[in-house]
Amino acid sequence: MKILFKLSFMIMLVSFLASCGPKGEKAATGDAKEVAEATGKAYAVNTANSSIMWEGSKVTGSHNGTIDISEGTINFESGTLTGGSFTIDMNSIKDLDLPEDKQANLVNHLKGTVEGKETDFFNTPKFPTAKFEITKATKLMNNEEGNYVVTGNLTLKDITKSVSFKAMVSEANGKVNVTTPQFTIDRTEWDIKYGSAKFVDGLKDKAINDEIALKINVTAG
Repeated sequence: MKILFKLSFMIMLVSFLASCGPKGEKAATGDAKEVAEATGKAYAVNTANSSIMWEGSKVTGSHNGTIDISEGTINFESGTLTGGSFTIDMNSIKDLDLPEDKQANLVNHLKGTVEGKETDFFNTPKFPTAKFEITKATKLMNNEEGNYVVTGNLTLKDITKSVSFKAMVSEANGKVNVTTPQFTIDRTEWDIKYGSAKFVDGLKDKAINDEIALKINVTAG
């Protein structure tokens, strides 16, 4: 009976966490795909005007911020997105919702620069960058959220998974813009299990949602 009660409680807790998690369509994920050589013109990413918005949540609240893109290219041929990749500077992670004097504690924990907590989240001393490489771009018609479904390999903490999400992509006047609606990925697929009710018992209101919300904005040219 105790085992049944515990199992029922865990199911309810996971369901509750899912319901109060960040908004956005869950990205389709899977095994890493082969990266074909991109064709056409390569536009260099304008890193000063490109970033990734993030949001993480738990039962008692949420945090949000940005991560910088340090370099990358977007490829177009005959008006069609054909490929691209960009490198993410994990040491650039910032928090935007906390008072300035309280941001450091959260950011340093996320980076893994706090002694004894290096492996809780991103462990940037060991894994300073992440990378996204486009493996496929499928055109969408009459969709307000995007004109492409972009599929690519996301490498985070040396783990690579295929991720698919909608994106609005345009090429005009020698510039490329890529924006996405907010979407979510399950952080535990990249071995980020700290505070996850799926892997740690007894967290209660200290549990952290497994879903991380992302919103990508890239300009190139």
